[in-house]
Amino acid sequence: MSLIGGSRTDEATLSVPLCQNEAVPKSTATPRSRSLEQDAWVVVPIFNEAEVIGPVVANLTDYFAHVVCIDDGSSDKSAELARQAGARVLQHPMNLGQGAALQTGFDYVSSQPGATHVITFDADGQHLVSDALEMLELAKRKRISVVFGSRFLDKRTKPGLKKRIVLKLAVLFTRVLTGLRLTDAHNGLRVLSMEALGFVRLEQNGMSHATEIVHQIAKSRLAWREYPVEVLYTEYSKRKGQSLWNAVNILIDLILR
Repeated sequence: MSLIGGSRTDEATLSVPLCQNEAVPKSTATPRSRSLEQDAWVVVPIFNEAEVIGPVVANLTDYFAHVVCIDDGSSDKSAELARQAGARVLQHPMNLGQGAALQTGFDYVSSQPGATHVITFDADGQHLVSDALEMLELAKRKRISVVFGSRFLDKRTKPGLKKRIVLKLAVLFTRVLTGLRLTDAHNGLRVLSMEALGFVRLEQNGMSHATEIVHQIAKSRLAWREYPVEVLYTEYSKRKGQSLWNAVNILIDLILR
């Protein structure tokens, strides 16, 4: 069971793909035609992303007033370029892993007055800002505590057959471990309310942190939904971690833990 606005709702209903009966129109707003989102913080873990982080942050700051990057021990100019593009930058002295970077960002946002939501967003350019805006709008409008992005709720994302199979296996493992019937367990685009963030405390520094988040949200019994998003598979993002082998490593990590 899940809780929305004080009434309990069947969790299976909450996980019905919104694209079937409640699709939010794609955003056509431009930075000049809308005000910046002031109460949502975007958390971006970065590790040696100098090649792309500037444009990624600049695109986010066109729509969000608060973007915080956690530089996880980069040896390049990632932190400097993120700062120049308009982000606040927190730095780890050494590489600790994406889970640790996210937790640093969560701790920072939790201390910010007026923050109502946190959005996790990957640094490699694989996510669309328009998807993040639509997920945030849904979370606010429907008072949903957590909105998970899913690349498998529509046909925009083309992961390839082998990777699709491995990711689907990871979904099955996550369902067994957490009880949440997600269609995409390892998508880095999420929206969490501050209430939901209070239930999240990441101890897994590696990629298994994604399942850890799902597990903790499942235990919280807060309302959640999935939302169809597009994941962009570029040559750069594949080099940085979207390869088939990375998906296999995620699956192995789940099995071992």
